[in-house]
Amino acid sequence: MATCCWSFLQLLLLAGLLAGSAALFAARDAPGRFLPVPALVGTALAGLLTLLCGWRLRRRDGGTERRVCVLVLGDVGRSPRMQYHALSLSRHLYHVTVVGFLDSKPHEDVLNQQRIRILPITEVRGVQAGPELLRYVTKATAQTLQLLQVLLSMELQAFILMQNPPGLPGIAVAWAVCVLRGSRLVIDWHNYGYTIMALSRGPAHPAVRLAKWYEHFFGPLASDNLCVTDAMRDDLQQNWNIRATTLYDRPTAIFRETPLRLQHHLFRRLGHAHPEFCCTRSEGSDLDLERTAFSVRDPANDSVMRRPERPALLLSSTSWTEDEDFSILLEALEGYDGLVRGGASLPPLVCVITGKGPQKEQYRRIIDSLHLEHVQICTPWLEAEDYPLLLGSADLGVCLHKSSSGLDLPMKVVDMFGCCLPVCAVRFHCLPELVKHEENGLIFTDSAELTEQLKSLLSDFPDSDGQLAAFRRNLRSSRGQHWDDNWDQNVLPMISVYR
Repeated sequence: MATCCWSFLQLLLLAGLLAGSAALFAARDAPGRFLPVPALVGTALAGLLTLLCGWRLRRRDGGTERRVCVLVLGDVGRSPRMQYHALSLSRHLYHVTVVGFLDSKPHEDVLNQQRIRILPITEVRGVQAGPELLRYVTKATAQTLQLLQVLLSMELQAFILMQNPPGLPGIAVAWAVCVLRGSRLVIDWHNYGYTIMALSRGPAHPAVRLAKWYEHFFGPLASDNLCVTDAMRDDLQQNWNIRATTLYDRPTAIFRETPLRLQHHLFRRLGHAHPEFCCTRSEGSDLDLERTAFSVRDPANDSVMRRPERPALLLSSTSWTEDEDFSILLEALEGYDGLVRGGASLPPLVCVITGKGPQKEQYRRIIDSLHLEHVQICTPWLEAEDYPLLLGSADLGVCLHKSSSGLDLPMKVVDMFGCCLPVCAVRFHCLPELVKHEENGLIFTDSAELTEQLKSLLSDFPDSDGQLAAFRRNLRSSRGQHWDDNWDQNVLPMISVYR
């Protein structure tokens, strides 16, 4: 088995290097059995490839130790943790090249930082006909060639920091490039790719089994590893023989409670495209006042106030994928609407679900088919600068993220807590590492329980003495480290040894 795995790795690396015109060489079987020890394999391959490809790829200069590649085999704009990595590196005077897709706009701080440059790549597609395996193989091959061309043509980097998932074929390519160039590979484990794939295909699917083998084989080859929870750290150690450092997601300084005046301006802007943020004509009969559904401004003295009769603003964010079952929220909103129609003393709701992804249109059709009288739902795509403002303006957050591995935590909740926004979150294994039930939010298991939690939290809205307000006060008093301090404590000592 070890010999077969090593032969497969040889073929993968040789085919990629040949097709990418990085090198041309022949492999000769050595007598005896290959040892499947990553350190021996890496050392032997590094020596062979260095001799055959020449020293040019390893040529260092005065700036090499201050250059870092942040690799995202996904949309950079929707990878906040990797953007935070880039900003932290630049803050410590590293010159960062972010390689990834540019489907959505990254944060302005990333775009404006002179020590960060973004090198966009495209999401390649394999053949669109034929067996599924053929489509996977051709897509992975094309992506491999593109990554090899990009990474080998860059200036020599001290290390490559990449996220996983997605890690196929990124981990293998990044590791091969690091071996060729004498760089270090650091993997930031957000989850496991094979468990995400299993959501739609099942754990026994050949592609899932191959993806699991791939991550188990290549993952231990990294020089260092980060992960998002202690539960994942323990699992990596026990089942993968990988030692990782836990770097909890933390909010950056942009996630905070939004001042009322900024809330009003945001609601006004959003109201141009989403009528849920506008007041009705009967509510806005006083033409001297500037109103939204949630706020009112008096131009005479430029004062802004919350409307006492305003609806509650419920916010959730999603990438619209299989690991978030939004039917739970929609069924809970139907239950809430039924309670109000039945005479319960509850405020109307405006539910905002932000984000984009493959299942958005499917859920959009379901939302359009609902007949709700006291609940309005809108699904805007927000610019990076508006998202924290809306979080800081909301009354309650809802998280439907249910980890495919049970080992990662939803960053959206981290951002919500940065804005002191209480959360109702669906239960899974390590969620209590973040959400403390009845302290900073509530944990539910199904739509019926979520309906009851909405009823309980909003029964005294907008009273400042209720449970919802108590959760917000707890979040204000227990604010922990922001991202910068957390990163300096856990990551900076790790990468300092590379210099």
